Amino acid sequence: MAKLIVTTREGAEQEFEGADGVSVMEVIRDNGVDELLALCGGCCSCATCHVYVDPAFADQLPAMSEDENDLLDSSEHRNETSRLSCQLPFSAAVDGLRVTIAPED
Repeated sequence: MAKLIVTTREGAEQEFEGADGVSVMEVIRDNGVDELLALCGGCCSCATCHVYVDPAFADQLPAMSEDENDLLDSSEHRNETSRLSCQLPFSAAVDGLRVTIAPED
């Protein structure tokens, strides 16, 4: 299984394994990281799964959709590496992906 490295808001780093075909949000949520709320369950309608993606992986992820971009615009913590983790497919192709959970809005 591929590995996902998550940094919490407090700076703690955790490593999780995830199956192909799920989202980054599902890997984080299913491993009990409560600070990633993901209130909409992955429907790209709430932005509570906002993460910062390691720039080294930016070209390995799908382009941001207009809906994702609009939702991220509502965050006062958006930066150039911001993504919604529900919109990031997880697979062996992104093994070692690093994300940091963004501050809560």
